[in-house]
Amino acid sequence: MDRQDKKDKYQKKIDWMLTLLPLGIVVTLCILFFFAPDRSNEILSRVRFFFGDTFGIYYLLIGLGIFLLSLYIAFSKYGGIVLGDPDERPKYPFFAWGCMMFTCGLAADILFYSFSEWILYASDPHLAEMGSIQEWAGVYPLFHWSFIPWGFYLVLAAAFGFMLHVRKKERQRFSEACRPILGRHTDGIPGRVIDLLAVFALLAGTATTFSVATPLISSIISSLFHINVSRTVITILILLLTCVIYTYSLLHGLKGVSILAKVCICLFFGLIAFVLFFGGEMGYIIETGFSSFGKMVQEFFELSTFTDPLRESSFPQNWTIYYWAYWMVWCVAAPFFIGSISRGRTIRQTILGGYGFGVGSTTLSFIVLGNYSMKMQVTEAADFVAQYQDTGDLYGLIVSIIKTMPCASVVLGVVLVTMVAFYATSFDSIALTASCYSYHRLGEGETPHRMVQLMWCVLLILLPVALIFAESSMGNLQSVSIVSAFPIGAVIVLITVGFLKDAGKYLSELKRNGSDGY
Repeated sequence: MDRQDKKDKYQKKIDWMLTLLPLGIVVTLCILFFFAPDRSNEILSRVRFFFGDTFGIYYLLIGLGIFLLSLYIAFSKYGGIVLGDPDERPKYPFFAWGCMMFTCGLAADILFYSFSEWILYASDPHLAEMGSIQEWAGVYPLFHWSFIPWGFYLVLAAAFGFMLHVRKKERQRFSEACRPILGRHTDGIPGRVIDLLAVFALLAGTATTFSVATPLISSIISSLFHINVSRTVITILILLLTCVIYTYSLLHGLKGVSILAKVCICLFFGLIAFVLFFGGEMGYIIETGFSSFGKMVQEFFELSTFTDPLRESSFPQNWTIYYWAYWMVWCVAAPFFIGSISRGRTIRQTILGGYGFGVGSTTLSFIVLGNYSMKMQVTEAADFVAQYQDTGDLYGLIVSIIKTMPCASVVLGVVLVTMVAFYATSFDSIALTASCYSYHRLGEGETPHRMVQLMWCVLLILLPVALIFAESSMGNLQSVSIVSAFPIGAVIVLITVGFLKDAGKYLSELKRNGSDGY
């Protein structure tokens, strides 16, 4: 086959609608945010209120339902299905698999929120209704970042892993996972609509994550190097630099992603260990964390179903509903990646191992980094809540917290490098998943062309830059996820139903062929 034939074959594989339409819409949105920032933020706020307030119970039902379904799948007949051939061994060692899974599922915002989330809740009127800061400020971060979020990831990872490694599907898309329900309509308008929704949700999740946490990196740089340039300028430069880093890593394949993930995990756990053992608050951190985790488990169903029907504080609308929406839009990328790297593992191993590594690591981060500063608040050694209420600058407040630690400059440097590594690793998986949407089909072992991957790397960074330039508030940044997650929630339900149907059919096929598949 000559070069021209190869080029023609390559171009025929490209799905131009799913490649160019999102590009056009993102560019249009960026122009609006650049030239009409106030009006754009106002519209975002109104739309967020409509979806989050009017349909809040929709997000809560899906979140709780997916978590319960994950436990059912893990311990039922489906749990023994191997993601691959029945006798296949895991593709990656457990530690490497866990590192890639954790870093693809949680970007640098885990560090941002680990340091500060208890302050956000302590500033909310709902916390005063429930009790003291000591009792509840450490509970909600664990609730919002543990079982239900990872439940979203792991149920879909099982579905996508089954689709890719058992059914050997060549279309790595949301619509293909819906084929057991949609049938031939998967290749028609319903399938196209589902894939477009998935791409837009992917862009929304990226925009929210980058826009919320990246300014912390600029605040750390300003503090370390005494730079007086505006935070917006520094943040945009950081976004562009990070784009270069994760593009370089992505173009070197999964080997580069694996290495970067291990480096990121070592930095992450090194930071946590330093704060725990040398921060001077180890006893308080461990005991408060243990109590908070116990209270979260004890009150799990009440927290999962609280809707505040009288809108006395609108706490679930402001936080729980936002978080479930946030995890839904991230489900477009992270579960595909987790399912891909879980080849050779059973569905039970994938779900329970994911909960162990994912929830365990996330919980540890919030307990150690959050409780360090909460100890100073409850003992009145510092008043971070009042400082936040006075200034509204959460990023500067986190820098102030870190400066109370031993070797503060070194800790700031480690946090900086770890956040960049987290971003690079997380968006490697996102860009790789997005690139797959640009193809009608990808055979087993095939990967998207490097130029397509590069295009998505650039596209994913445009909207966060525009949102930061427009100086969108945290509420408006959250709006992007809440709006995008509304249709994606229905698609997630469709995928899970389709997976259970197809997996049941597969087990029946194995039984007829005289194999148990375990």
